[in-house]
Amino acid sequence: VNGIEIYSMKIDSQVTSRFAHNVITSQAVNRGNVHKEVIFDVELPKTAFITNFSMTIDGVTYPGIIKEKEVAKKQYEKAVSKGHTAGLVKASGRKTEKFTVSVNVEAASKVTFELTYEELLKRQFGRYEMFIKVKPKQLVKEFEIEVNIFEPQGITELEAEGTFITNDLQNIIKKTFSEKKGHVSFKPTLDQQRTCANCSQSVLDGDFTVRYDVKRTTPDNLQIVNGYFVHFFAPTNLPKLPKNVIFVIDISGSMSGREIEQTREALLKILEDIKEHDFFNFILFGSEVHTWKEALIKATPENLDEARKFVRGIDTEGLTNLHGGIMRGIDMLNAAHEGNLVPKRSASIIIMLTDGQPNVGISNTQDIQAHVKKAIEGKYALYNLGFGYGVDYGFLEKMALENKGLARRIYPDSDAALQLQGFYDEVSNPMLMDVELNYPENEIADLTKNSFKHFYDGSEIVVAGRFIDNNQNSLTVDVRGKGANDVLSYTTQEDAEQTAKAFQEQEYIFGEYIERLWAYLTIEQLLDKRIAATGEEKENLTAEALDLSLKYKFVTPLTSMVVTKPEDYGNQDGIADKPIEGIDIFTILLYLRSQVFCHIFFSLPSAAPQLSYVHAVHPTWYTSVDGDPHFIISVPQKDDAICFNINENPGAVLNLINDPVTGITVNGELIGDKGANSDAKIQNTYFGKLGIANKHLDLKLIVTPEKITIQNGNEKTGFTWLDSVTLQQEGLTLIINRKKNLVLSMGSGASFVIVLHQVWKKHPLHQDFLGLYTLESDKLSEQTHGLLGQFFHPVDFTILEIHPGSDPKKPDATMIVKNNELTVTRGWQKDYRRDPEHGVDIPCWFVHNNGAGLIDGVHTDYIVSSLF
Repeated sequence: VNGIEIYSMKIDSQVTSRFAHNVITSQAVNRGNVHKEVIFDVELPKTAFITNFSMTIDGVTYPGIIKEKEVAKKQYEKAVSKGHTAGLVKASGRKTEKFTVSVNVEAASKVTFELTYEELLKRQFGRYEMFIKVKPKQLVKEFEIEVNIFEPQGITELEAEGTFITNDLQNIIKKTFSEKKGHVSFKPTLDQQRTCANCSQSVLDGDFTVRYDVKRTTPDNLQIVNGYFVHFFAPTNLPKLPKNVIFVIDISGSMSGREIEQTREALLKILEDIKEHDFFNFILFGSEVHTWKEALIKATPENLDEARKFVRGIDTEGLTNLHGGIMRGIDMLNAAHEGNLVPKRSASIIIMLTDGQPNVGISNTQDIQAHVKKAIEGKYALYNLGFGYGVDYGFLEKMALENKGLARRIYPDSDAALQLQGFYDEVSNPMLMDVELNYPENEIADLTKNSFKHFYDGSEIVVAGRFIDNNQNSLTVDVRGKGANDVLSYTTQEDAEQTAKAFQEQEYIFGEYIERLWAYLTIEQLLDKRIAATGEEKENLTAEALDLSLKYKFVTPLTSMVVTKPEDYGNQDGIADKPIEGIDIFTILLYLRSQVFCHIFFSLPSAAPQLSYVHAVHPTWYTSVDGDPHFIISVPQKDDAICFNINENPGAVLNLINDPVTGITVNGELIGDKGANSDAKIQNTYFGKLGIANKHLDLKLIVTPEKITIQNGNEKTGFTWLDSVTLQQEGLTLIINRKKNLVLSMGSGASFVIVLHQVWKKHPLHQDFLGLYTLESDKLSEQTHGLLGQFFHPVDFTILEIHPGSDPKKPDATMIVKNNELTVTRGWQKDYRRDPEHGVDIPCWFVHNNGAGLIDGVHTDYIVSSLF
């Protein structure tokens, strides 16, 4: 492609006792006659940690060096100050993270990229799964995936499949296993990679998945190597525990449409799977909290039929009383256990689904966390499912981890119902509760988590630790758990010689694999604990996780890898970071708690004209006001909103936000309709270009309906609206949700959401345009100004003398605001954040004449000469 030939790509995976060590090697040559950029671009599982990277150019190796994030940042800032920039982008998909490195090399030069990453394969639904993303983007002379598995317990099944595998390619996947070894290889020739006989397009684009399981003659397996041990616990053939499950479902207005339909669909499927000995109930929360039944009820066929009817009728209403919903669920479980309404030996779980943030009742997330933790007291597991990107994922994750559960994001896609159902399936078959694996305290140090609320069918519990005496070579473990009928209790023993014997025929084992497995698991658990911790405890957890990340050379959220490059041809060093699920969240609320939430947005040209109430002032507006910038200012303390329009000519640039303290400015350039009506006194205008800058960080973002450009100093990076991207680099987080919106935060300041409005391409009049919303505006300084920025400080107003206006449906009134007396009209504006197509009607008081009397000065004061 473009003169660069990738002539070899190998993915080599060695799996020893579930721990996978993967090496991706790619070799390319510049066939051009001038220097060119070579790009190495791979996607890795989110659960993996990168451990090594190097580039070899014409025999010279440039290694990646793993450093503490702060140190790497400083090095990065130094590079930026010299005019170099070094953002090594990690964009994140559902299950993957993207690692991209580019380097300029001279004609005929060869480059070898080598990336190593490791992960512990988790058992789900009775199998371990290893996922490899395959996307070479061109035909590759030597393409190969090779997986070698060594399991001392013995392998019982092994399968491999690819989403891109056609019938012709099926036979190229070779898989064999006998006793303890498994082998999978996939090595298509050039012709087999083609999409058709003479095509130069590659068919290799998708997921390659290897699944396997091991023999289980005993409930567990202990392995001891070089002073470390790992203990795998997965008993089989246990009777299922009855479960008590409460579904707490968000039915606020933002769930309307596809989200609530998918929720109903998933719940109907889940009802088919609930066993007769289970107990269940539904709690719905909008502004109010509704319960299906007053108490948990048994899953009899009659009750399940009634539940189906109830689920089919679930609809949306109101705001988000999350606290009320979840507390009602906990109280109901408490009452059921205290009144012996449910079996004594049964597993209780709460599954909460929400797509937004609490904004009714108790809405402070820290207060909600504290109340929930106190009410649950460790008795039940809480699972929080966040639907889409409007949730505060950090809050959901903290609350779940504090209550022995976990959080999961449900991606707003056509398969959301399947995602919901898939999650339920993972936790639908509890076999044991209160599982404890106890090791002699005087022999073992640095033990990973060893007590678990529930053990679910098809999963596995893994515990690892380090011997205090490195020469000790035997271990006795005491295992306890509560089953459906009796208490499980036994002792298991292992010595290093037995492990060594089991490993004898293994040539490719890497000796320190148990130690690395222990380090991986410890870091993963420390990072989880850190989420819910505060103060000194958080600092200690951070220090410990950082220490291990550096010692074992893992790229974790606390470390970064600095990639050095040759200095010629304008190459710049890069930085690789591990993104965190909770960072790419933006908060979209109609009324943010007790603060003014401001945004500008525009009605879609296809919508009905909703500003008809101003036709008394400007008759030409009546028929097609649709495209004009409409400003809405929410005033939470009044539970109301004020709106106004700005009428200016296409080409004018308006200053929307200007904060001299944080250095953030936002300007917007107006565009008009394709064929402007020359008779009209006022043209329709929309924002066709937005410029957001942070002068302290020397960052600029330019957004049009076609593309998104980031300028970092002298370096430019471009994306289109067809990309799905999560990009994190110094001082900047950018998320592009393909064809919908983007979220941007710069430094520690506010975040912005830009919504893309696409109109019918052949529309005779209208063009695509943009909407802008500001989040966490309280992070901007008191000195913030601009057409929007001035309203980030609380606004108060009084409405007097409501009287009939020129439109019988839209009364007029007198408003006292900023010591001015204005005539205003009651009307509606559209909010397009949740539903970019149809919008949600927001009632507001409309201020006429370009916001005169409401905005400081006059609207022409806000016209600026250019975007930056």
